[in-house]
Amino acid sequence: MKLSQVSLFLFGASVILLVTLTLFEYALVGISPEAERVITLLLLVLPAGTGAVLGGMSLLRKDGRKWLAIIGTVLNALFALFHLMILAIAG
Repeated sequence: MKLSQVSLFLFGASVILLVTLTLFEYALVGISPEAERVITLLLLVLPAGTGAVLGGMSLLRKDGRKWLAIIGTVLNALFALFHLMILAIAG
């Protein structure tokens, strides 16, 4: 599996985890805000950040389809930055 494919897979996994967290948000009502931040960081930001790095590595290696690596890098970076901004601003 090429790095660009792994990057897109991690983006898809991040989206699925976001939907899952949204659907089961009622189960997180009793936990502390710090625990919610850690969960968001580990389940949403970390996979997307890793996907962005892998997409960038794919571009640097000239690993195959360039457009696939660009799409994976951009989508993952935007997803990770969006959720980092939510954590930074809203907490």
